Amino acid sequence: MGFLPPRVSRPDAMTALDWLALLHPVLMILFVYPVVGATVRLGILVRERRLQINPLPPTVPVEHTDHGRWVTTGTVVAVLIALLWSFLSQVEAGTPFPGGEGRLLRLLLLGGVALAGCGALWRLRRPGRRAAAALLSWGALLLVGLEPEVWRQGDHPLQPAFWASHFWSGWLLIGLLLFAMAAAPEIAHRPALRRLHVAAAFLMAVLLAVQAITGCRDLVGLAQR
Repeated sequence: MGFLPPRVSRPDAMTALDWLALLHPVLMILFVYPVVGATVRLGILVRERRLQINPLPPTVPVEHTDHGRWVTTGTVVAVLIALLWSFLSQVEAGTPFPGGEGRLLRLLLLGGVALAGCGALWRLRRPGRRAAAALLSWGALLLVGLEPEVWRQGDHPLQPAFWASHFWSGWLLIGLLLFAMAAAPEIAHRPALRRLHVAAAFLMAVLLAVQAITGCRDLVGLAQR
């Protein structure tokens, strides 16, 4: 008699909301993290070119900046997807949106501001306008994230739960990414800003690791509900 595998009960079919929940980590894993690796490698090559360690073409700094823009934009889009899921998962089908249409319109407007601010950084040339666009995008994400539907482990910096929160470490990461994108022309020409950018890059690497750990933790918790 041949080997018969154990019977496994068929899991419930995934809903559209379940797939939406997976879209955020999938986008981060398949797009953002690989581009981060390429951005770091290009950053090292930019330094080697500046110090004349390696005779590299002048296109390397441009590629480094472009990769950084894609990392920032991809992260903002992924966060907006996660925030969208947070609201949809709390609203029952066929019921009015909590707070009414006015609140829904305000949240959609804030999401649009976050995305538009990040998109504007691709085109704006004046430093003041770039700084304003980055702050608008970062602030809009914060305002949406502070809504009660968005799960945060803690909101007080003196509580350990605050530092273990996927939301807060992600929000800080986006702020650093938006700063790097907004200040890219100045970073290329000012040594002090360049050193600050390198220090921020190390912090971003730590935050990316924290995001991977806390994101997996939260997905496991979501699956067990």
